[in-house]
Amino acid sequence: MLDTHGRKYVAPIINSGANFLVKLNLTANNVTVIALLLGILTSVFIYIDMNILAVTTLWISGYLDAVDGAMARKTKTTSLFGTLMDITFDRVVETSMILVLSMKYSNARMNFVVLLICIIISMTIFLTVGALVEKKGMKSFYYQAGVAERSEGFLMFSLMILFPSYIITFTNLFSFIIFITIIQRIIEAKNIL
Repeated sequence: MLDTHGRKYVAPIINSGANFLVKLNLTANNVTVIALLLGILTSVFIYIDMNILAVTTLWISGYLDAVDGAMARKTKTTSLFGTLMDITFDRVVETSMILVLSMKYSNARMNFVVLLICIIISMTIFLTVGALVEKKGMKSFYYQAGVAERSEGFLMFSLMILFPSYIITFTNLFSFIIFITIIQRIIEAKNIL
């Protein structure tokens, strides 16, 4: 929801970053890989209890994840492989955080399993609809908006990292938000397919 409705407000910041990184002769795919590495580094920081640094690194990774697409569009280098890298690397970052959090907080492991199930179902619908519907908009595939998008995920992960005594509450809330998104996406899919 925040990604879809807030994009116009952060677009100037994303475009400034894209312009800066293009001047450094980085490609969009280079930035996608850097975002992945920073995202994985987030999990390392979580594991060694450097929570502020983990959240900071997570958000820098997320910013670069938005900048890479802007770079590709500016330099007219968008590619299907770049889209594949972007979507896959996003899931690697998310699942690495869930893995590390479940290792650290064994009392919440089943809650993390439910969260993963919700993410898998939501992403399956998202990707299947994206493959079946003709491209619309600035993305290279049909983008189904929902209550839980990347920014909401980052907010929920940030809360889990910063307030571990409420990890079960935040994990369950995140699962519920994704479940609502699943329902939204199924209804939309029924209407457009």
